[in-house]
Amino acid sequence: MRTAWRIIVRVLSGLWRIINFVRECILNLFLLVLMLCGIAIWGLFSHDSTPTRTVNTTQALVLNLDGVIVEQPSQDKKITKLLGQEFLGANSKLRQENALFELVDSIRQAKNDKSITGIVLDLHNFAGGDQPALNYVGKALKEFSASGKPIYAYGDNYTQAQYYLASYANHLYLSPQGAVDLHGMATNNLYFKALLDKLKVSSHVFRVGTYKSAVEPFLRDDMSPAARDADTRWITQLWQSYLSTVSANRHLTPQQLFPGADAIIAALKANGGDMAKYALEARMVDGLKSRADVEQELSKKFGWDTQQKSFKQVSIYDYSAPAKAKANNDKPNVAVIVANGAIMDGPASDGNVGGETTAQQIREARLDPAIKVIILRVNSPGGSVTASEQIREELMAAKKAGKPIVVSMGGLAASGGYWISTPADYIIASPTTLTGSIGIFGVINTVENTLSSVGVHTDGVSTSPLADISMTKALPDQVTQLMQLTIENGYRNFIDLVAQSRHKTPEQINEIGQGHVWTGEDAKQNGLVDALGDFDDAVNKAQSLAHLQKVSLKWVQQDPSWMDTLFSQMQASASARLPDQVKAWLPTPLSEVMSKAQQQPGLFNQQGDPQNRYAWCVNCGVVN
Repeated sequence: MRTAWRIIVRVLSGLWRIINFVRECILNLFLLVLMLCGIAIWGLFSHDSTPTRTVNTTQALVLNLDGVIVEQPSQDKKITKLLGQEFLGANSKLRQENALFELVDSIRQAKNDKSITGIVLDLHNFAGGDQPALNYVGKALKEFSASGKPIYAYGDNYTQAQYYLASYANHLYLSPQGAVDLHGMATNNLYFKALLDKLKVSSHVFRVGTYKSAVEPFLRDDMSPAARDADTRWITQLWQSYLSTVSANRHLTPQQLFPGADAIIAALKANGGDMAKYALEARMVDGLKSRADVEQELSKKFGWDTQQKSFKQVSIYDYSAPAKAKANNDKPNVAVIVANGAIMDGPASDGNVGGETTAQQIREARLDPAIKVIILRVNSPGGSVTASEQIREELMAAKKAGKPIVVSMGGLAASGGYWISTPADYIIASPTTLTGSIGIFGVINTVENTLSSVGVHTDGVSTSPLADISMTKALPDQVTQLMQLTIENGYRNFIDLVAQSRHKTPEQINEIGQGHVWTGEDAKQNGLVDALGDFDDAVNKAQSLAHLQKVSLKWVQQDPSWMDTLFSQMQASASARLPDQVKAWLPTPLSEVMSKAQQQPGLFNQQGDPQNRYAWCVNCGVVN
């Protein structure tokens, strides 16, 4: 017995030593990784992070864009670069966001850079951007081409967003086995009234506005005729704008570029279904070439790099403009504040506008005596009424302090995005900006019937019906009345704010309000914006309003901590890789359903407005 006990003790002691050894190895390894990260981060921030490049007289700037173009990236670029190249590997594709204004600035600097003699568009990893952003990049590409420097584009295939930028190229090539995927635009939204009925969930919807379709998924299983008419109008305008721009770049008519589904099918039947041949015959591309053939042409144009075994080039991510071109010792006199994303209460979060954060940025610009004018760049579908009003009030304070406000609208400036634009002295929108959507709604879901069906009930006492609010109980009639009155009051306030700022009567604004979404072109005709243009036009207007001889921009923004960026990038990397790895066994529609469902205010109640009031255009940016 004693011998057996000794054997057991020895086994347990051995296991304990092994566990301790593994634990120490893991802790030491973790400590080593932290030390290496700390050293790398210290080196990155303590030295010039601009990579050195070999200056060649025949060198191409390669726009090898990964991910999407956004108004303002949510991650810190230095950390992103560090993590992408040294922490998770060079092929981790963590550059998922490209800053619009930095990209345009780099192209414009390259135009005057003697060492850059052309641009090559490598767009196979480019996921797109809204139409005003693509148009702004295209404007810079046009300026580059007008300087006499050529632009080349090559792709195995082109999506609509990729082809939009590629159409600006002087030489546009496609793989002999490739295709240009022009198919049009569509919106697709989830409607789950039947599901809620089956789950016995009670949805209490409060809204003002015939066209405020954000709450329709709670009330219907399909799109209402009013919403269908409104959406058809703006999506048709967006598609016509796309065709007009691209066809002009390719010296075609819109009808030649996209003759319609039936005509495309007929042409493909005639040529045996060869998409590449169709693209060439339709003059959508200049030639069908293999990668080797394109590389040979680019090598003749820009020279051959024997070390890299490719044509002489520098990536847009590694390119640094000449110092003399970037030097600007002028003190900033124009503050640029970007409101990019849904408007939430509290501080800003990843990809969202925080009411507190943005108001503080405006206050900083207001109290800075060197700042003479503020440009608010809005790219937002709206969100919390309370947060929107917090931002608006701070803008009004800046205006009263004598600092003009110019609003530059990006792809979206709808609902709350328009609410925060109302203090502006001048509003400039792109023709394809989606704006308006002047309306308010609220949603409260209760599950008393769901619980009752499984034998769970809620009961209690309260001093007032207004206190007896719980998602496990039916809403008291007094609460329902209070909510509707609050929503109607909020809508009247919205209408009055717009009427005062646009010098119209509330009745006139109500006619074009009711939650109706307008393109920038329609908004200009309806008097909701002052002019059509881009960010450059906003800068010029700011200079004029403030009577400035020279403009120097100050981009007021909150930089995320390196730890926030670390987790954000790791999550983005995992999300990017997961679908490909689990595609064989994970139902593809499931992730799409969850993603769209989470965008519905009131379903998960993550928007945070203390009064459950939202000025939000949920579906006006969902185009595919």
